[in-house]
Amino acid sequence: MRRQRIFCLICLCIVMLAGCSGTGSQTSNRAEPNEAAVETKQTAEIFAMNTIMNLTVYGEEASQLLKEARALIQTYEERLSVNVETSDVAKLNRAGGQPVQVSEETYELIQKSIAISEQTEGIFDISIYPLVRAWGFTEEEYRVPSEEERQKIAGTVDYRQIRLEEDHTVVMPEQMQIDLGGIAKGYVSDKLMELFRDRGAKAAVVSLGGNVQTYGTKPDGTPFTVGITDPADGESMLGTIEVGQTAVITSGSYQRYFEKDGVRYHHIMDKKTGAPAESDLTSVTVLCEHGETADSIATAMFVMGKERAIAFEREHDDISCILIDKNGGIWTSEGIHLKLIKS
Repeated sequence: MRRQRIFCLICLCIVMLAGCSGTGSQTSNRAEPNEAAVETKQTAEIFAMNTIMNLTVYGEEASQLLKEARALIQTYEERLSVNVETSDVAKLNRAGGQPVQVSEETYELIQKSIAISEQTEGIFDISIYPLVRAWGFTEEEYRVPSEEERQKIAGTVDYRQIRLEEDHTVVMPEQMQIDLGGIAKGYVSDKLMELFRDRGAKAAVVSLGGNVQTYGTKPDGTPFTVGITDPADGESMLGTIEVGQTAVITSGSYQRYFEKDGVRYHHIMDKKTGAPAESDLTSVTVLCEHGETADSIATAMFVMGKERAIAFEREHDDISCILIDKNGGIWTSEGIHLKLIKS
């Protein structure tokens, strides 16, 4: 499964970065960047937040910006990762109901997470972490918990019990634990875009474990190209979309899963059942100005299912989406042009 995820990511990045350079693209309307643009393009690949990240920056200070981007990612991982023992999140999960003073960034992200929970009627909920762990997805030690265990854990999942107090202090019930994994990479990509903007980058594109976000316009004047993975096999590319400055983030049942007794269990949990969501969707891609919004909403829309997800999209002008259902049907928001590689 890990090899599959890495292969999917490599496929996406090849299509995306080929579009950035103007060569090797799977579509024909690409122009070669001029010589000066090539000279100011710098790329980097790093491993952080338990995933492979690819960063490309255009500009005179591109090399220095990549160094600053690495440092920024490391800082956020140290503060936000549930797997870093000294992180704010780990401290909160060990607090046993006691108040914990966290960094401004962690406080801000928890605040944003609660707002998304309200917007999605509680479908997105950072306190779902104990359920994800019970199914073995945190340590890749997979198991199917009993119905009794699932319901007991589900009873502790409720974002409304998180209290945000003064001086960046957070208080949670004794049995509650959180994980910001469903929004953190989108938040970090937003912060990277702010860095590139403030430091004068001409353009940039990042893929944080497949979470793609772009800034500015390419030196050759052509759009950025992002590949959409085919959820039917989780490896090949279904199609591509051309985008300007935006976040493009996908949540799908093919990304992380295990099989037991002939049944496939994916990682996207429904807190009402304490089990993987029984959605009629296999993939949700959300396009939005803000990475943190696209990241969290993609997960929530998957749990909603197709009909409710479409209704949600129509109620929110700030997002667009591509929905792929279990029958291979594709629904796209108005204005989204998915160029199919597979017919």
